[in-house]
Parts: sequence; C-alpha cells; structure tokens
Amino acid sequence: MTKKIATREAYGQELVRLGADNKNVVVLDADLSKSTKTHDFMKTYPDRFFNMGIAEGNLMSTAAGLATVGKIPFASTFAMFATGRAFEQIRNSICYPKLNVKIAATHAGVTVGEDGGSHQSIEDIAIMRALPGMTVFVPADAVETAACLRAAVEIQGPVYIRLGRSGVPTIHGEDFKFTPGEAVTLRQGSDVALVATGIMVSAALEAAEALATVGIQAKVVDVHTIKPLDIFAIVEAARECGAVVTAEEHSIIGGLGSAVAETLAEHHAVPLQRVGVRDTFGESGKPAELLEHFGLTSAGIVEAAKKVIAKKK
Repeated sequence: MTKKIATREAYGQELVRLGADNKNVVVLDADLSKSTKTHDFMKTYPDRFFNMGIAEGNLMSTAAGLATVGKIPFASTFAMFATGRAFEQIRNSICYPKLNVKIAATHAGVTVGEDGGSHQSIEDIAIMRALPGMTVFVPADAVETAACLRAAVEIQGPVYIRLGRSGVPTIHGEDFKFTPGEAVTLRQGSDVALVATGIMVSAALEAAEALATVGIQAKVVDVHTIKPLDIFAIVEAARECGAVVTAEEHSIIGGLGSAVAETLAEHHAVPLQRVGVRDTFGESGKPAELLEHFGLTSAGIVEAAKKVIAKKK
C-alpha cells in the first residue's frame, strides 16, 4: 500500500481520459463540480458538461433523457443527495426503462467528516442494490476506481459507483485486472475470511497482518462489485475458512454484510460477524475519529475475527 488518493480524485482524473476515448461520454453535476471533481471534465469538454444546479431529481431525469439519444451520462453529486433526493427518478426514469446512466456518487460514508450525519450516506448501497438491473461498484482505491469507470462505460444499463472524500491507500498495482462481478483475493488464509469493500479493504489487509502475529491466518477478499455479488468467491471463502467477517463503511443493514449473510444462509452457513455502522446515523467529527468511533478500523476487524473464530464448530 502506498500513497493515499481519494477515490473522488481518481474519478475526476479518469473522467477526462474517458472523455478523450469516447465522444458519447457526457457529465452532469448538481452544482458540486469542485467537490465531486468533475470540474476537470468541465474545463476540458465544456460542451459535454451540464451543471444542473441544486436539483437532483432534474439531474437524474436529464441524464435519463441524454441516455435515450445514445449518450453515456455520468451524473454526479454527493451520495446522500443522489440516492436520497433523487431516488424516485433513479427508480422510475433510469432503472425501470433500463437506461444507460452512470451515477457516480461522492462523499459516501462517515468519512465525509464534519458535515455530520445529515450528509453522511450510510444507506446508499442498500438503496441501490435493491433496484432491479442496477450494478453497484464500491472501489477500494484509485486504481480500482478507474477500472470501475472503464467497466461502467462498457456495461449497457444503470450503474452506481460509490466514491469517498478522504484519501485512501493505493492497494492495487497498475497491472490490476478488473472484472465486474468478480471479487479479488488479496491474501490467502484458512482461519477466517475478511470480506471487505471500499475503504475497509485496506483496513482488512492491516487486520490480516495483525492477526498473523498471533498465529491467525486471514484470507482477505476485496468485493468491488456489491451487485452482482460474486457468490462463488463468498462461498469458497466460507468453505475454506469456516468463518467470515464483513467490513464496510456503511450500515450493516442492507449493504455488503447483508448481501454476504444472504449468500451464506442460502449456500453455505458459517459463523459471520459484520463490521459496519450499527443502526445509527453518522456524527460530526474528523474522518479518522469517526472511523474509530464506529469501529471501522483494522482493530475493529481484528476483534470481530477473534469473535467469529470462537464460534467455529
């Protein structure tokens, strides 16, 4: 793991490259282009950028209209407003008619920081994965973010890409092979499987290192695609390890933890511990302090791993 780069920064950089490669890529924003990092695309391709103002429903509806004439629209705003204020338009104007709109939502999770619980979206994965036909990407670092964007352009249909405000370690090398719907095993182990997404992937790797010092070998799985979920990888990890910990910067209700629990219940039941926000709203504070407060740390994952190992038969 090396230099920290926010996934929203990587999004802005990759958008410009996509714009050069594909003239049908257009970008819409809800008056937050400096924060969402779409302003670089705006400067480079001003005729393909649309500031829709603070009107998120209109943002999504206009993106849907552009998709009907062959454009590939990326609609950006904060995750709270994309999935909250504009849910009806995403459901009825994008997903229901299966339109080719890419929703790139930044400032997800508690690492929004001082903006507090009103702006910290910890329900967005749950909302988006419930929509029929919606692909849901949660990249772990800058390299994976760029890969998600390139994949989103190739997918015919709606895609939700969850991005963060704070810098995160770079986990993957430039030779990283990304396939939508296929989880990536970053570390082998047989005692417990740490199944993580987004910023919690780097925390899971740190946790695996800490567990190794006490003789516990943890497998680490990076789930960049929440939907469609890599059921094979989840079941394989459960069979190999006999215990699973999920980790996400999201509510444990409806997100990765729920998706994995559903999979294990149907295919291969083993003890499971979910690391995430536990049925509460976010709070105002510095990102690192909030992660500590909610237990979204490598130490939190280590504690969960020890608990779930104790439950193994």
